[in-house]
Amino acid sequence: MPRIQSQEDLLEDTTRKTEGWKKKLRKLGLSFFLFGLINNVLYVIILSAALDLVPPSTPKGIIAFCNIFPALVAKLGWPYFLKGKIRYTRRILGCCLLSFIGMLVVALYESIYARLLGISLASFASGLGELTFLQLSTTYSPLSCGRTQRRVSALYFASGTGAAGLVGAFLWWEVRGLGVRLGVGISSILPFVLPITYFFPAPTSYTPLPVDEPDVSVVGVTEGDTLLGQPSKVPVFLSPVDKWRLVKPMLLKYMLPLFCVYTGVAPTLLYPVPSPERYGLISKIIHSIRDYYPLWQLVYQSTVFISRSSISLGLPPLPAKLLPMPAVVQFVILILLVFESAVGFFSDDHEGSSIALVFILISIEGICGGLAYVNVFYRINQERPDPSTVDDLERTKQECEFKIGSLGFSDSSGILLASLLAVPTEIQLCRTQVARGKMFCKGL
Repeated sequence: MPRIQSQEDLLEDTTRKTEGWKKKLRKLGLSFFLFGLINNVLYVIILSAALDLVPPSTPKGIIAFCNIFPALVAKLGWPYFLKGKIRYTRRILGCCLLSFIGMLVVALYESIYARLLGISLASFASGLGELTFLQLSTTYSPLSCGRTQRRVSALYFASGTGAAGLVGAFLWWEVRGLGVRLGVGISSILPFVLPITYFFPAPTSYTPLPVDEPDVSVVGVTEGDTLLGQPSKVPVFLSPVDKWRLVKPMLLKYMLPLFCVYTGVAPTLLYPVPSPERYGLISKIIHSIRDYYPLWQLVYQSTVFISRSSISLGLPPLPAKLLPMPAVVQFVILILLVFESAVGFFSDDHEGSSIALVFILISIEGICGGLAYVNVFYRINQERPDPSTVDDLERTKQECEFKIGSLGFSDSSGILLASLLAVPTEIQLCRTQVARGKMFCKGL
C-alpha cells in the first residue's frame, strides 16, 4: 500500500525543490554573466589600447573598424545563412581558440597589418561568441521564448557585457605600462575562461531548467536532442521566407533602436594636463595627453555596465514605446561633443570645466547605450512563439534561437557605421583644432 505523504513531507519536498531551483538559477546567472564578461572584454581592451597599437598618424577609427566588421560578418553569416541545429560545444571551443590566436598575433607582431589581422580574428570570435551565448540562453526554457530562465540568462549576459566594458578599460589602464607585447599577451589567456565556465559552473548545458513553477519535473536531453521536446524525426530548417517572416516585425521595433548607436569623437577630446595646484584629483588620473582617451573609455564603459545591469538589479525596464529614446539622446550628445571638440564651450584656460562637461556627457551616453541594449533583449524575451508553429517543438526552438541571434546584426551594423564615420570626423576635428591653435591631437 503506497505511503501517503503528510502535509509536512509535502512542504519539505516543495521547499527542497524550490531551493534546488533557485540554486540552478543562481548558477545560470553567474555562468551567463561570465560568458558576457569574457566574450566582450577583449573587444574593449582593443578599443582602449587603440592609441598604443597604431602609429600617431593613423586614424584610430581603423582600429574600431577592424574590431567590429568581422564581428558583424559573424552575426550576419551564422543566423541568416546557416541552417539547422546549433552545435554549441564546437562553437564555444572555436571562439576560444580564435580569440587566443588573434590576441597573440597583436602581441607578438609590431606590423600594423599583422595587428589589424589579429584584431579582426579576435573580433570575429567575439561576434560569433555573443551570437552563440544569446542563442544558448534560449535552450534553458522549454516551450516558451519568454520564461524566467531565458530572462535570467539573457539579462545576466547583458550585464556581463557591460562589466566587460568596465573590466576591459580598467585592465588596460593598469597593464598598458607593461607595453603592448606583455599587456596584450596577458589578455590572450582570458578566452579560456569560456569553455571552463561552459563545462563546469554552468547548469547542464542541454538540460532545460524548470519553467516558472519550481515543482515541474525536468527531463534531461543531449546535444543531439531538441531542447524543447523529443528529437525530431524529420530534419527542420528555417527557410529564407521563414527568417524574413520573423525579422520583419523586429525591424522598427527592436533593430532600429540598436542600430542608432554612437561610438565617437573621444580621441579628439583633449585638454592640457591638469596641474596638481588647480586640479588635485584629476591630476592624479591624467598624467599625459594620452591618458584622456583611456579615461573616456573607462567612463563610458562604467556607465554602460550600470545601465546594462539595471533590470537585473530590479529596476523597471523602459516601456516598449520608449525604446527609441536612448538613440535620440545619444544623437543629441554626439552634436554637443562634436561642438566641444571643434569649438569648445569654455575658454582654453578653463580646462577643468571642459573635462567635467565631457565626463557628464559621456556618462549619459554610456547610460543610453546600455539601456538600449538590455531593454531590447528584455522585450524580445517577453514574446511568445508563433501560435502556428508552437506544436512543432524543434521549429519553435530554432525560431527562438534565430530571433535573438538576428538582433546582434543591427547593433554591430550601427557600431560599424559609427566607426566608418569616425575616421574622417576625427581627421576633420583635428584640423579644426589645429586651425585655432590647439595642437594636442597632433601629439597622440
